[in-house]
Amino acid sequence: MTHEPPPETVPRGIPALEATTPRPTSEPPELLVITGMSGAGRSQTATVLEDLDWYVVDNLPAQLLTQMARMMSAGPGGVNRLAAVVDVRGREFFADLAHVIDEIRAAGYAYRVLFLDASDAKLVQRFEAVRRPHPLQGDRGILDGITEERALLQGIRERADVVIDTTELNVHDLAREVRIAVTGGDDEALRLHILSFGFKYGLPLDADHVVDMRFLSNPYWITELRHLTGRDEPVRDYVLARDGAMTFIERYVLALEPVLAGYRNENKRYATIAVGCTGGKHRSVAVSETLATELRERGHRVVVSHRDLGRE
Repeated sequence: MTHEPPPETVPRGIPALEATTPRPTSEPPELLVITGMSGAGRSQTATVLEDLDWYVVDNLPAQLLTQMARMMSAGPGGVNRLAAVVDVRGREFFADLAHVIDEIRAAGYAYRVLFLDASDAKLVQRFEAVRRPHPLQGDRGILDGITEERALLQGIRERADVVIDTTELNVHDLAREVRIAVTGGDDEALRLHILSFGFKYGLPLDADHVVDMRFLSNPYWITELRHLTGRDEPVRDYVLARDGAMTFIERYVLALEPVLAGYRNENKRYATIAVGCTGGKHRSVAVSETLATELRERGHRVVVSHRDLGRE
């Protein structure tokens, strides 16, 4: 939704925010204001956005939104995507949220408001499940706090760009809805970490998959290759020329596709594939680098590291 500057002036008592002309960039700075009913999923939403590389600030007083907006920058080292969770935990500060949003809009910053909601019955159930009081209930019941909060948020809800009703959503469903709302349905690629290692030094503790390259002939026993590594062309060529090497890589990549698709559907955003050989210097390194190339060509985001490459 595109917001046009309002004709009225900024209300008194709100610090002025200077209008600026953003520097040209292919990715203009974005500000996302997250608010809504307590217990509707604000914390989970913040976690999802952090996984999407947003800079997230939780429980921010509304007045500080203007200062946070100034932090946004399209240049290197700046904050390009800022998400601020603003809610009734800010008490008296929350009442100024509508005025602060008007001020940000008048200054020309691109922003959206994401509002999280749920039925009263579901919110009561969630608070009872975690045995925590509603932030506005005081000496009253949970439902009294919910009723007061809903009345306080009515104006902001009407101005929201996106409203997500989490009544029937589990954490995975909510994460999917947030990603759709933020990215417009363009799912970000799964992040893959391919890690070579040596079995004699132990298995990596954080591996999601472990593959064993010890079925290939070991270059260690060839004198002219022993001092080299799988990053060196002679070793790489030797390893990949062994019977079954490329067949394994090609079939393993194909076998991974439904697994990685399932990870995305289940909101798993990272996966580590550990590739092992005896010492982690020759076969595992060469195969890791080749496997990374194959996966990148299929559109995956891949980083490669070699845990035991420097060991003797």
